[in-house]
Amino acid sequence: MNAFIKKAGVVAIIGRPNVGKSTLLNYLVGEKVAIVSPIPQTTRNQIRAILNEKRGQIVFLDTPGMHVSKHALDRAMISAINDSLSGVDVVIHLVDATERLGEEEGMVMERLNHIKAPIILGLNKIDRPVKYLNDYIEAWEKKLGGKVSAFTDRVMPVPLSALDGTNVDRLVDELFERLPEGEPLYPEDILTDFPRQLTIQDIIREKLLMFIRDELPFSVAVHADEITDRSVKLTYVKASILVERDSQKAIVIGKKGAILKKVGEASRKELEDIYGKKFYLDLWVKVDENWKQDHGLLRRMGYLL
Repeated sequence: MNAFIKKAGVVAIIGRPNVGKSTLLNYLVGEKVAIVSPIPQTTRNQIRAILNEKRGQIVFLDTPGMHVSKHALDRAMISAINDSLSGVDVVIHLVDATERLGEEEGMVMERLNHIKAPIILGLNKIDRPVKYLNDYIEAWEKKLGGKVSAFTDRVMPVPLSALDGTNVDRLVDELFERLPEGEPLYPEDILTDFPRQLTIQDIIREKLLMFIRDELPFSVAVHADEITDRSVKLTYVKASILVERDSQKAIVIGKKGAILKKVGEASRKELEDIYGKKFYLDLWVKVDENWKQDHGLLRRMGYLL
């Protein structure tokens, strides 16, 4: 590549739930901009993160995991995926090479097979034993009608580890090779355009998932009801933690409020590290059995436009 010619473009990271999309995004830009959890479907919004280097600028879109639609929330997440593919320059199809292909993977491949943008097949988690790496390559070969080695301008496999960074530099090289020439799309001092409200909501939800683990990951949401900068040094946040049943409310609060207290403390610390100021978090747990179908609420939480 000519050292004096810079490139710039948009790259969408697509995959089924829990393949490591947010982990890869955070590694690529060197900062935490996306919620990371071992629980599937933790990313519910389309997140833009920006990589600037001497070759140019890459704007990454992290998307919700592709999954079978059930609720208005699920449909909003699928809509975010479809929106992210509109007008992108390159797509990273990220897969977990330690897991078998499933129905959701077929959905991803079928959707990507109809777009014009070149695809990088990111074969993730090679820091662990990868039993199914070749299965993903063979699945794409069936779509392409031949060996991927003959279609590298269409689909390029790159084994990598988003966790420890193995081959991530090669991934970036492949991306820049496929990006168009152009000026930066964002100022070079911007890391992400993810709104503060959504950042706050995602951090609180991440801490919830950390402390409650597998007990109710798909039945909890966070809405920042109020965000007020009370001074240059202090931001007040009133947030509702939404669950579907009273039994779930008890889990979130914990014995004598222990879980809610841990969530508040961990969230406050991370927010203070990110924004460099004090935060006061006022957390309330509310039961709303229909929150996943409430379009107005989903819109206020940033899941619907």
